Amino acid sequence: MAEERQENLGFTEPGALPGETHIVRRRSPRRVLKGFLFLVVSGALLAVAVYSPLFSVRDVHIIGNHYMPADDIRRVAGVYPGVPLFQVKTAEMAQLLMKDLRVEQASVRRSLPSTLEIQIVERRPVATVDCDFGYVDLDREGTVIDAYKTLKKMAIPMVTGIKLKDIYIGDKTTDENLKAALVYLNALKPETNAQISEVSLKKPDDVMAYTTGGVQIRLGALDRLEEKAHLTDSFIVDQEVKQRPVEYVDFKYTAPFIKLKQ
Repeated sequence: MAEERQENLGFTEPGALPGETHIVRRRSPRRVLKGFLFLVVSGALLAVAVYSPLFSVRDVHIIGNHYMPADDIRRVAGVYPGVPLFQVKTAEMAQLLMKDLRVEQASVRRSLPSTLEIQIVERRPVATVDCDFGYVDLDREGTVIDAYKTLKKMAIPMVTGIKLKDIYIGDKTTDENLKAALVYLNALKPETNAQISEVSLKKPDDVMAYTTGGVQIRLGALDRLEEKAHLTDSFIVDQEVKQRPVEYVDFKYTAPFIKLKQ
């Protein structure tokens, strides 16, 4: 009798040995209830994490910006205080930032409980140039990466003796003299570039640069630009140490010349 009851409760799988029986085990209602409760509690905790004010954006930490204002970065990224931290789409935010010509690379990540960290690598502006509606900043390739009406107080040189027309953000300059000046400025070390206040292209065959301390650098023709940039780097470092009363330096020839003030 017991054998018949066992046979009725079992089944034989295809390929099983004759007489081999598998017993069907029913799930305990208690285990089913525990699993359901676990899912409910997990969902509730997830909802608390997503919508709780404790995990809302209150601080935005920006890393890597030297030229691009923090307010511009927040605006471009679409950062708004009070947004639930876990609803922020970090990958999409990084893509928005990299669509801005001033940004070369960007990454965004959450930092609990309420901070959003934005790290960027900027396209470095190497010169500011006058244009018909204000001023533009150019990178080493001559691409306009920023435009504004009022001159900013920024530690990048002003290229004078030229005025750009009908040029906007994203455009590239076609002026060969200006492009050559950008090659020189980009070849400078960043700390040297910050010490150059102006490059004058009024006479393209006799270009002049000026330091923030008022020293004239005679570059001459727009040739041997990397060599002249290296000489400028060396002069700036040497001048910071010796603090000599220099009237001008002449890099027009292979043998540089320094003229001291009388």
